[in-house]
Amino acid sequence: MSGSFGRFGSGQKVRRIEDKALLEGVGRFTGDLAPEGQTHLYFLRSPHAHARIVSIDVAPALAIPGVLAVITGEELAAAGVKPMAVTLPFKRPGGAPLGAPAQPLLARGTVRFVGDAVAAVVAETPSLARDAAEAIEVDYEDLPAAIGLARAASPEAPPLWEGGNIVAETQYGDAAATEAGFAAAAHVVSLELVNQRLAPVSMEPRVVLAAHDAASGRVTVTMSSQMPSGARDSIRDLLGLPEGSVRVLVGDVGGGFGMKTGLYPEDAVVAFAARQVGRPVKWAATRMEDFLAALHGRDTESHAELALDAQGKVLGFRVRTLADMGAYPRNSGIAIQLLIGPWVSTSIYDIGVVDFRFTAVMTNTAPTGPYRGAGRPEAIYLIERLMDVAARRMGIDPAELRRRNMIRPGLMPYKNVMGQTYDSGAFEKMLDQGLTLADWDGFDARARASAAKGKKRGRGIATFLEWTGGNVFEERVTVAVQGDGAIEIYATTQAMGQGIATSYAQLAVDVFGVPLEKIRVVFGDSDRGSGFGSAGSRSLFTAGSAVKVAADRTVDKAKDLASEALEVSAGDLEDSQGRIQLAGTDRGIDLFELAARQPEGRIFIDSTSSVSGPTWPNGCHVCEVEV
Repeated sequence: MSGSFGRFGSGQKVRRIEDKALLEGVGRFTGDLAPEGQTHLYFLRSPHAHARIVSIDVAPALAIPGVLAVITGEELAAAGVKPMAVTLPFKRPGGAPLGAPAQPLLARGTVRFVGDAVAAVVAETPSLARDAAEAIEVDYEDLPAAIGLARAASPEAPPLWEGGNIVAETQYGDAAATEAGFAAAAHVVSLELVNQRLAPVSMEPRVVLAAHDAASGRVTVTMSSQMPSGARDSIRDLLGLPEGSVRVLVGDVGGGFGMKTGLYPEDAVVAFAARQVGRPVKWAATRMEDFLAALHGRDTESHAELALDAQGKVLGFRVRTLADMGAYPRNSGIAIQLLIGPWVSTSIYDIGVVDFRFTAVMTNTAPTGPYRGAGRPEAIYLIERLMDVAARRMGIDPAELRRRNMIRPGLMPYKNVMGQTYDSGAFEKMLDQGLTLADWDGFDARARASAAKGKKRGRGIATFLEWTGGNVFEERVTVAVQGDGAIEIYATTQAMGQGIATSYAQLAVDVFGVPLEKIRVVFGDSDRGSGFGSAGSRSLFTAGSAVKVAADRTVDKAKDLASEALEVSAGDLEDSQGRIQLAGTDRGIDLFELAARQPEGRIFIDSTSSVSGPTWPNGCHVCEVEV
């Protein structure tokens, strides 16, 4: 509905609708909840990187008053609880199927990294659960540990399981053509590069609260997650529960950054414990637990080479990467390093000849997975560092070398060497904007001024490309125009501090033409809708588009309803500022009044829509530092 509400719509500056509750201290985080009868869970974790569990004696813990249960991996297995398995169709070198051990929710027989959960204790208080866990007697037999990518990948490395430490390997491009490019090159540069392992430190750690309803058999799990529907489905599958027996609720989330996407073993253990003790069970990770056992990010080592002609045009690009999967590879961690990162390896450059090999390796460390960009930053780092080294080698301005290799707008849509199609991109224009804003040409004068003061001045530049969408392009949104004067929008993505509620509300304002405060955006209930969730930089791209489509469909339905109420053709009606009215007249009906007249007191749309493919945001960064 077009109208006078443009200042509240998309692209406008508005106050974030998420912030009022948080600033007033009435946000709803999982840790804030304390249902009647709540108990507390604590995990006993391995102090060893690799060891055989000789024995576990839980009797001392069970003897402590107030301890309700002690759960071990053997008990979970006896109850039919499944381990977390890798299911991707990648191959190992030589063509054998992908090889990786399934991760038991609690370690069985062997611990494979420091922080591997060995047992879970449920008790009346957090301190009692911790004390009881420390009373458990575990006899470990140390095993050799595979630490360090090169060592773990070698045949002499201690194996993490019977299949060895090489999980999978992917190769892309044309090795012979790339070798020819290097043979013909005027300049060849190479680098050994490390994208270091990162431990996630979201402001809110992982928190899970599970409650079992004996009458219905349902488990309700409230948790800090980016993917409520996926968590529901994974818990149900691992615990072997029937369809409809698990509900996941997510309130406010204090940061996710990728590390709160897929399910963790601890999440399912909490749900299992709630069913066992018959009371609500809460687990809140300590900062150290998240540091040790939450999915880490990055951790790759690469040998990267670039071949260029005398004018600086790239003739070939070669990469050999070892990627650390940790002790228990995840589907997401493997795909990020062996597929998603490689998709953007050539970035915004017209490079058609490559030879890539990416190898996933197990080590006795915490598993790795999605974290802030998930593979794309690692890939961009390689090509940008090579561009800088090549520019220095050739005596060319680093911005100019990048310019000479950029994909031109006339080549759009452009399919890169990895088969990914960029729908649009004015990369040189973006570069020029960055250079202007940074006063690139004035650097030499500033460097001389710094030198005169006994200081040093340096600068760096990076031009880059991103991939969004998570390759899940369908999204479901429900819209309910309420007779009480509100429009409620439910989306299956998940807010986690990124401001998407405000963005969705602005998109709704664009369509309905009502004030922003009339829009209520709701997330985080797996009973209300199923969807992929927020990952892969997809929230605004996919769900934002779906909000727009759903709002348009709601207006169309409102016109149909109004045509009956006004006894006119729907085609003669138009929408404006929250009203449906007959074109060219003042005869019409308020949208909320129309909703109140409906049998359910609302106008409701359940809308599923899709976008056609990923998008490719890009940019130019310039950093200048004086020391």
